[in-house]
Amino acid sequence: MGKLPKTLRETIKAITKTHLIEKNGLAMGQCLTAVGWVGGTLPELYEDKGMVELSMADVAGGGFAVGAALSGRRPMYIIRYQGFNWFNAPIIINYACKSKEIWGVPCPMFIRSIAMEGGIGPVAGSSHHSLYYRMPGVIIRSPMTPLEYEKCYDDFMDGDDVYYVSEHRGSYGNSEELENIAFSKPDICLFPISITRFAAMDAAEILTKKGYKIAVHHIETIKPFRIDSEMKRSLEAAGTGLVLDDDYCDGVAKAIAFDLFKETGSVMEVLGLENKTAGFSEKVDNLPPDKLDIEKKVIDILERKK
Repeated sequence: MGKLPKTLRETIKAITKTHLIEKNGLAMGQCLTAVGWVGGTLPELYEDKGMVELSMADVAGGGFAVGAALSGRRPMYIIRYQGFNWFNAPIIINYACKSKEIWGVPCPMFIRSIAMEGGIGPVAGSSHHSLYYRMPGVIIRSPMTPLEYEKCYDDFMDGDDVYYVSEHRGSYGNSEELENIAFSKPDICLFPISITRFAAMDAAEILTKKGYKIAVHHIETIKPFRIDSEMKRSLEAAGTGLVLDDDYCDGVAKAIAFDLFKETGSVMEVLGLENKTAGFSEKVDNLPPDKLDIEKKVIDILERKK
């Protein structure tokens, strides 16, 4: 039997170990060495090897990580729930992201911001990359595959920027790369971000069986967002596109939709979290669009397009 491919979880764990042992880096965050080791993404190392447990004071943690970045240690700052960025982000976006531009002093840090949803309430759940999106001085990536994560880390190490890495626990078991789906003249183009990329592929398969031609163009680099030639040609041919996100629509999704409209003149729509607060029970939760939500939205758009 051949060697099984690495999952994203195993890839992150291996990268982190290399960063600590060979690159003199740090991993900083809350409850890192607790049961589970952050969803199995951390090597079982301790403070003498660079695994730094921070206190439960969320706002202070970001400041400690920024200080470590200024010292040259290139910290991986691990935020276990993306919703906690409302507390962790201020010092990062108001100092680390501005330091190079204002003072010529880079503050390179790799922010592992981890999303999940489903019964975890109004503060912790979902992705919140839109919090960082409007600020200068930050690169935002959302790798969902092993090779994407390796490329993201290599790019970080090759530069001196602040990286906000929007992860999702739902992707940690993935070992497959996600390929675009193209047609010479698609009915619609999907532009999924984060965990919606998997749902978009499932929805495209369902819709293809119903006779629709659904193009899918995966978005891994959220900022700076660049429209490549394949994306542009495909969207111009379709004339209609849909941006998918597991954040609220009033942010990254609408900004990217506008960029695509401006470049191609195509009709653009968005689908993400509903504009409501998530609760703990199934009836009041707020989950990202799944394959059935996407299928329904696409059919509605195409029916209106006739």
